Amino acid sequence: MDVAEAVRGRRSVRHFSPCPVPRETIEELVQAACLAPAPHHSRPWQFVLLSQKVRTALVQAMEEAWQRDLAADGVPPAQAEALLRRSRQRILFSPALILCCLDMAQARPWPDPRRQRAERDMFVQSLGAAIQNLQLLAHAKGLGTCIMAAPAFCQEDVKRALALPQDWEPLFLLQLGYPHPSHRPPPRPPSPLDAIFKEL
Repeated sequence: MDVAEAVRGRRSVRHFSPCPVPRETIEELVQAACLAPAPHHSRPWQFVLLSQKVRTALVQAMEEAWQRDLAADGVPPAQAEALLRRSRQRILFSPALILCCLDMAQARPWPDPRRQRAERDMFVQSLGAAIQNLQLLAHAKGLGTCIMAAPAFCQEDVKRALALPQDWEPLFLLQLGYPHPSHRPPPRPPSPLDAIFKEL
């Protein structure tokens, strides 16, 4: 699969075959992630492969945080439980699950908030590029992926549940596995190029 085919063909996959993903394949994908551009020749990412034994604690911590938010937003209990159940199933039953963290240890210690914010933005963009590398190679190998951004909304809860270093920022969960045979992604709508692309 060439690069253009991988970029155009990659889709979010939410239904997976139970077939496990070999550890060496996951390591190859993380190596590809590490080829992404990064500021100051750094590698501002941490990837954590989550075993089944830690996922239950993670789900419990994230659900408690999400329940607080849903209650504060006035979401009816039945609707809240449906949302939690769907998220719980995705976390517990993904063939492989990778927690993607931002690591700001190599960031420059700018003295003012403006440059600190710009520095963090660069590092976040680098994490996104690393995840995209991983997803594209996974697709080229016949695997599916899907990003869950829930950890970004409850970082401290995730860190406590998994005993992560304090300077890691958990931002995304990445589901990884072989797509279920029933997976049929809907067609993509055309990109509104005239709305997002300008020449000055």
